[in-house]
Amino acid sequence: CPFNTNSHLAMSFTNYQVPFTVDERYSKRVAYFSMEFAVHQPLKIYSGGLGFLSGSHLRSAYELRQNLIGIGILWKYGYYDQARNQDQTLQVQWNEKIYNFLEDTGIKFQIQIHEHPVWVKVYYLNPETFKSAPLFLLSTDLPENDYVSQTITHRLYDANVSTKVAQFILLGVGGAKLIDLLGFNPDVYHLNEAHAISSAFYLLTNKYKSVDELKKHLVFTTHTPEEAGNEKHDIYLCHKMSYFCGLSLDEVRRLTGLVDDQFNHSLVALRFARKANGVSQLHGVVSNQMWKQYEGICPITAITNSQNFTYWADEPLYRFADANNDAAIDDRKWYL
Repeated sequence: CPFNTNSHLAMSFTNYQVPFTVDERYSKRVAYFSMEFAVHQPLKIYSGGLGFLSGSHLRSAYELRQNLIGIGILWKYGYYDQARNQDQTLQVQWNEKIYNFLEDTGIKFQIQIHEHPVWVKVYYLNPETFKSAPLFLLSTDLPENDYVSQTITHRLYDANVSTKVAQFILLGVGGAKLIDLLGFNPDVYHLNEAHAISSAFYLLTNKYKSVDELKKHLVFTTHTPEEAGNEKHDIYLCHKMSYFCGLSLDEVRRLTGLVDDQFNHSLVALRFARKANGVSQLHGVVSNQMWKQYEGICPITAITNSQNFTYWADEPLYRFADANNDAAIDDRKWYL
């Protein structure tokens, strides 16, 4: 796919390839799924640590020239904006975000949510905009959809349970279907937390046909060091919401090994992935301890979470540190 620095020129997304020369050490094609990406402050589709990890991941992938694309959601109102009431108490605001720097791919397709076709539109963050790996963002805020379907991509981590499950379906199933439409054909599907594990059911029904084959292509980063904090939803609700891409509940239970009525997203990700990682050495230890009671999970290693140095490092601080100038470091910290 030819790369254009002029956003007004049409760009082809057929048989998509990253629009820069890939370092041969990182030629393996990777699709990286995350509910949030903190690539840069003007793109407010993030809430916290999960997004800062994935955003820095995209920035580092760009600098290393890795063959990686990001798959996320274009949140109309983001997480929320903070303001103050007259008495200085917190005021939560939901302000619509306008992103003129995103490119319209021209791609629209349908997925099933709650046994109902929902239109998905795809936007693109060009790598040269913020110096990041290519990022594709999904939106259901389209006139072709009814209002309820439009709200799926309104608020990041919507408090309504059905809306949240729909968001997970959009990221997982919608993201996996988009990748097929792009013709990107990744060697690895990397899930940053388990929100997109619905992609596994799309891949099982449309591509890999068996869990053993799926495992060759799926890896998982887990973040939450407390089992109660990992997402679980009623398995009958998930089935009614079309989470399992047409598979019966009996088939879902057989494939996942789940025996109760709670669909444990992280546990299924650990059973479907070939490997997983925590985000620090200690978290790797905690995760292994936390999940060891369950059979059939993949090995959990640890990759210490870090931020992209080029974007996040404060250059004056490092200059003062190199010069052993403690007074200047103190002054700089007060300034920051």
